[in-house]
This record gives sequence, structure tokens and C-alpha cells, in this order.
Amino acid sequence: MWTEPILHVDMDAFFVEVERLRDETLRDRPVAVGGVGRRGVIASASYEARAFGVRSAQPTAIARRLCRELVVVSPGHGRYGEMSEMVFAIFRSFTPYVEGLSLDEAFLDITGLRRHYESPIDVARDIRAKIATDLGLPASVGIAATKFVAKLASEVAKPDGYRHVPVDVQLQFLHALPVDALWGVGPATFAGLRKLGVITVGDLAEIPEPTVTSSLGPTVGRHLIDLANGIDPRPVQSDSEAKSLSVEETFSSDLRGQDRIEAALLGQSQRLSGRLRRSGFAAETISIKVRYDDFTTLTRSVTPGVAVDSPRDLFSVGKQLLGEVDLSRPVRLLGLGGASLVAASTPRQLRMDSNERLDRLADAVFGVRERFGEHAVDPARLIDMQTEDLESDR
Repeated sequence: MWTEPILHVDMDAFFVEVERLRDETLRDRPVAVGGVGRRGVIASASYEARAFGVRSAQPTAIARRLCRELVVVSPGHGRYGEMSEMVFAIFRSFTPYVEGLSLDEAFLDITGLRRHYESPIDVARDIRAKIATDLGLPASVGIAATKFVAKLASEVAKPDGYRHVPVDVQLQFLHALPVDALWGVGPATFAGLRKLGVITVGDLAEIPEPTVTSSLGPTVGRHLIDLANGIDPRPVQSDSEAKSLSVEETFSSDLRGQDRIEAALLGQSQRLSGRLRRSGFAAETISIKVRYDDFTTLTRSVTPGVAVDSPRDLFSVGKQLLGEVDLSRPVRLLGLGGASLVAASTPRQLRMDSNERLDRLADAVFGVRERFGEHAVDPARLIDMQTEDLESDR
């Protein structure tokens, strides 16, 4: 029986490496993928760029000041989604127990492979080798007894490596780390721990529980003490047990006017439909998220009575929800999500507005977009809006 059967696989600078597959001239150069407009934000930075202090979630303007030679590439969302599907297909070729955290990272429970491999290290090596050979992408892997330690181990392994943390040295590995490596330690919690004299995870493990809980509260305190002692009983939750899927976007310029906001929602309906269909789900509950220019954020949701996965249905329900918020205000962020997921094959009640021809068309469009890219087929409304934007920029 393996004592460390959990892997955390994290693709290295995923967006950047996907762009390098498309453009070889980007190799060995400081590269970032992100927005280039006034509100542009870095989504991914190469390790060459990180050496200058460039990092994700950083304003592009600051990144350019830190690294004068930085090459900023606009994100190609369709390419990342397609490559992510290939990465996850490789994960599932090893084990069905795959818990995706994002497009480029996942937990894997490889307990079932113990009869085929001598150790979990061999599995990690084979996964990394297959990703490199089949896709030309680097990945780092953490190997441990728990999800939490496996994730920390993959961070230590970067870039393009692996780190195995045996159970008998797990606490030694944990206790040497800074305390803000623990999940749940944000700025406020970190400040509270500093007041207690806590610098490392080992410092926290030595403090009596009542002292920690009285300072941070019983829930947070207990959670952090457990992590500091290597206690994390959560199992790997396979994707088939996913609870929700969503898409959202922060715009480089605020959206103004109902037409533009609805056009953005239409594009998100296409993207969310693709994610649902690729995952084999339909959503019984649909929600929208709207953030205004003053950062006020609203959410609205509805359960329409039938599970949906087509762009037409997602847009229709989302548009109804938009009717419940003020669209006269500038919108900074818009999101669309589906929850209460059910298998797409689950029988569904026929609707009064069902249209078999449109449903077949949606299936055909999905097939074209999967084969030729996310924007191989777009609604005319989106193309018209893009044309207007180009003309207004001239």
C-alpha cells in the first residue's frame, strides 16, 4: 500500500508555454500573457520574466516597467481550453480520480496504480514524460499523502520537476516553510500570526491551540493548526462530482449600454456552453455576476426548471437575470455560471419553446468550434460589435 498516493500536477507558466508552441521566437525570452490595454493585467509570466519580478495578477504597466524587454502576448482563450482538454485527457489515461482546480492544475489519486508501478514517483515521471512528449509542455508534480502537502511540494518542484514528500518527513518539510504557505493565511491572518511570534509553520505547530483560536477564531485557528500538523483528510474529488462551472471577464474598458453588456453575455454563453458540453454536464441553476466601475458586485441566479447547456438557452436565462440589475451603470466585470450540474444525458422535460432545428445547429456549431477553435463560428451580433469597435478606433 502506498503511503503517498496523491499527486498535484501543475503546468508551468501554462499560457506562456502554449503561446511558445505557436511562436518559437518566444522561447528563452521574458514573456507574459495578459491584457495590453489601460487596465491590462498579467495572466501568466515565463520564468525568465519572473526573474524581474513580473507575476500574475500584476498590472501590465507595472510589469513593463519591471522588465523593459518583456514581450506581452494577448491571451488566446480558445487555445488554452483546447490544450487543457488534452492535458486532462492524459491525466485520465492514468486514473479516473482527477480533481481539476483550473485549466492547468489538478489533484490525482493514483492508489489504483500500485499494482502497475513500483512507486508513485514512477507514475509522476511517466505523467510528466507523456505531457512533454505528446504536447511539448513542461509540468511540475508534487507527491504526498495529502492534497495540501502535494500542492506545496509541486511549488517547491517548479519549474519542470517533481518533489516527493514521504510521510515520515512530512512534518519536517512543512515546518520549515513560511507560515503564509498555509491555505487560508491572507494578509489579516498573517498579521495576527505575526503578533503571536509565528514566522514558520513549525512555529505555529508549537503554539497551544487555545492561544491560536482565541486570536484567530475557532474555525480559522483549528484549520491552520491541522494543516501545520499535516492533517488534511480531504479526498480527491473527481470531476464527475463537480458542483459548478462558470466563466467571467474583467474588461479593459467598462461596458456601457445594454447592447454591449448583452453582447458580452452572448459571448460568455458560447464559452460556458463549451465547458459544460466538454465536461458532459447540463446546469439546473444559472447565475450571473456583475461588478460595476465602483467595484460594487451583484449576483443573481434562477433555477429555470430544466437543465440547460446550449448557448441559446444559457443566453436566454442570463438575459432575464440581467433584467434584474441596473444596466445604465458602467460594468467592469461580467460572469455567467451554471450550478446544480447533472449529466447531459439525463432525460429532460420538453419546453414550450423547444426547437429541434436550433438544437441540431447548436450541436453542429459546437463540433466546429471544438475542431477549429473557439472563434471558428461566432454569432453575427458579436462580429458586428467587433467591427464597430475597430471602426471607432480608427
